[in-house]
Amino acid sequence: MPAYDICYLEEDGALVCAFTVQFDSEMRAKILAHAMKPADCHRLEVWNGRELVYSRGVLDERRPMAQTPRHEPSNLGSFA
Repeated sequence: MPAYDICYLEEDGALVCAFTVQFDSEMRAKILAHAMKPADCHRLEVWNGRELVYSRGVLDERRPMAQTPRHEPSNLGSFA
């Protein structure tokens, strides 16, 4: 099963929270990302490895849309 990194970001792009989940579909990861979104977060991203598969919220125009997550996967929690 693919692993998806779910990241919650401040308006300025600062990482608030991130975790990794394993699902059989990208859609389930997106649904969980919205369901677990903290009320005070402005943006969320769902990554599959180095590929950004979903983004929602305020875009920070100063950040180029490079295909690189804002977090270190080794520092994330994991839910199976």
